[in-house]
Amino acid sequence: MTEKLKILFLCTGNSCRSQMAEGWTRKLKGDIVDAYSAGVETHGLNPNALKVMAEAGVDISSQRSKLVNEFMDMKLDGIITVCGHAHETCPYFPPRCKVIHVGFDDPPQMARELAEQGAGEAQQLDCYRKVRDEIKAFVEKLPENINSRIA
Repeated sequence: MTEKLKILFLCTGNSCRSQMAEGWTRKLKGDIVDAYSAGVETHGLNPNALKVMAEAGVDISSQRSKLVNEFMDMKLDGIITVCGHAHETCPYFPPRCKVIHVGFDDPPQMARELAEQGAGEAQQLDCYRKVRDEIKAFVEKLPENINSRIA
């Protein structure tokens, strides 16, 4: 039996995008990938991320916002940065661990901008749903879409 890939999804605050990626990966690819998530900061779990993931049948309520430092001694196969800030500030990991950037829009920021324009909660949640679905599409193609970069 081959060992599962160990992948860490990294974003700024480990509150939304990386949490969604961890949740989707555990649900869809848990048989071949051990998924983790962290941030270069911790902002707590975003309630709207929880809500839209639950709508899709993925419960991330037991996940917590973690700092990337918690994973510095873990033998990871890859780190996938899901936002530009995390990619630019990703700490050093051993050469064996590849860092791959796959950026997704920031749902809280998009929702804030819509709110400033007078959009209601439903429209704001659509920002989260859009990114949730984009992350799902990426995860569905794991590990093929990253194997060549990790190998």
